Amino acid sequence: MNIKRIDYLALNVANIPRAVRFYHEVFDMPIISENTEKAVMRCGHQLLELQLASAAKSSQNVSFCIVASTPMEDVLNHLASYYIPTLTDPVEKVGASGKMIAVKIKDYDENIIEIAVYRH
Repeated sequence: MNIKRIDYLALNVANIPRAVRFYHEVFDMPIISENTEKAVMRCGHQLLELQLASAAKSSQNVSFCIVASTPMEDVLNHLASYYIPTLTDPVEKVGASGKMIAVKIKDYDENIIEIAVYRH
């Protein structure tokens, strides 16, 4: 499996409006979307997801998405060769660069890693 780049970084925050204001004003990150539990900001070619700590689905502090340059079938075979279970079946979604197929795993510290393959 060849990894090309990180797609997004998700951070748990205590206050969405305060965090959005900080990242938007201090780093001039454009706001893509915002609601009471989550905000998405553009950080160069990547995304920064700010999620309300109480709304986070698990106790991990960080989750991130990496982009693979190999087909999803090869990604799944590679993970299986290391006996790494997937948390989800591959799903279609939209990432920082458009439509992609992604699967999630956990590392040994319970951090969630999403592995994505873009459709071009």
